[in-house]
Amino acid sequence: MTDKHFSMELMPRFCETDALGHINNTVIPVWFEAARDPVFEIVNPGQDLSKWNMIIAGFTIAFNAPTFYGKAVVVKTHISRIGNSSFEITQSCWQQGRQTAEAKTTMVHYDYQTEKSQPLSDEVKQQLSAYTG
Repeated sequence: MTDKHFSMELMPRFCETDALGHINNTVIPVWFEAARDPVFEIVNPGQDLSKWNMIIAGFTIAFNAPTFYGKAVVVKTHISRIGNSSFEITQSCWQQGRQTAEAKTTMVHYDYQTEKSQPLSDEVKQQLSAYTG
């Protein structure tokens, strides 16, 4: 993975475990969403919900290994593709040096009033490109 990424460390909570003692597979997408905040800040500074300008066009996740309660997790986030009006975010969960999950999210710069995609500004593309590999 590239070293040009955002990183978020968290400690899994007991309530996030399943009957087998693993972190439930519904929890990790929530962690990934939380770790996208720095990207949201680039596209929508201040993250003003009344001016929200992004929509998720697709999300895929692969679970590579169990993630466990009681051990810190690092979520790494980087930009893997930048298009005209969309970009792709690649994220991964790491626990004790092992990748436990990876996801790709396609975000579209979106105008909710017209219900259409909008081109990303050159400034936003430049800021996003600082986190590409």
